[in-house]
Amino acid sequence: MSPTSEKAPDATATENADAEISHHTQPDSSEPINSLDPQPIDESKPKSNLDLINECDSFPYFQSTPQLYLNHVSTYYHLRVAAYPETTLGYILPSVAEVLRGLEEWELDDDERTLTLKAGEDEPTRSAILARTTAAMRAIGHFSILKGWRNELYPVYGPAPARELLFSIERAASALFGVVTYGIHMTAYTKSASGELKIWTPRRSKTKSTYPGMLDNTVAGGMATGENPQICCVREASEEASLPEDLVREKAHSAGTVTYFHIRDSRAGGETRLLQPECQYIFDLELPEDIKPKPSDDEVEEFYLMGVDELKEKLKAGEFKPNCAVVLLDFFIRHGVVNAQNEPDFIEIVSRLHRKLDFPTA
Repeated sequence: MSPTSEKAPDATATENADAEISHHTQPDSSEPINSLDPQPIDESKPKSNLDLINECDSFPYFQSTPQLYLNHVSTYYHLRVAAYPETTLGYILPSVAEVLRGLEEWELDDDERTLTLKAGEDEPTRSAILARTTAAMRAIGHFSILKGWRNELYPVYGPAPARELLFSIERAASALFGVVTYGIHMTAYTKSASGELKIWTPRRSKTKSTYPGMLDNTVAGGMATGENPQICCVREASEEASLPEDLVREKAHSAGTVTYFHIRDSRAGGETRLLQPECQYIFDLELPEDIKPKPSDDEVEEFYLMGVDELKEKLKAGEFKPNCAVVLLDFFIRHGVVNAQNEPDFIEIVSRLHRKLDFPTA
């Protein structure tokens, strides 16, 4: 959940955008993309730690598969704004870009494979255009992912060194535009006198539209425009796990970031093949025995205190949400559970947990 709610777009402007968008044909979710639709790795076999990385960080790398990478990049439209005409902010599927063809505030260039927001000279104006555009897309019903509309705003930043806020976009629409999104993941754990680690692990509700019934990190949530990681962590810990705000504020410590470039599969809900580059700010929290996370909403069924061996088996069985699996691997590496002696792909896994993204970041 997020404290930032999206301001309702002007009704007349939305109706006009609806009228323009309605002239376009229904997008074809089966368009070719130079590779098969992303699928979960075969769950009939145990998953290796590298399998878990590949499942989350699924966008090709130029260094290892240059032709596949170039095929992907040349297929998508590159999202840009007029203020930075050479900077790509995200990759957009052709079926998404086509819906915006002919709209007054957008320019679709088929030769250059770019979609440019040509109107708006400042952040508030650009954000208002995005609000009108995405609200119209939702009203027309082109994309099922927009059925999960959250009224939460995600930030999109320009290039370094300024890294200015270019615009904010509705959370549910962020994957349609392929922009970098941010969140926090916190691992709450206990440690016995003998050094035995156990981690509080929630199971997602079976009624959730995204990754229903899968295991998650103790606390995880998206970071809204205007939030910083610590404030987001404290808020999410209270909302999702009923953890005291003062305790989290004082004891949770920052443990870096995890970054990856994900291609959404069917478990994510909505259209597949949407692109999701993400940066997760990581926090650890050692809890005393008398403090136990408890569900405070309908998103979590129950919290379980699991030991390392049990967690490893759950990872192998593919029970974790993909990005939560890689956050848990990061925790295991930092705490010495996974190391170069017991993991043959150790160097690749460590490097893949910190992918350099193709787009500007905060």
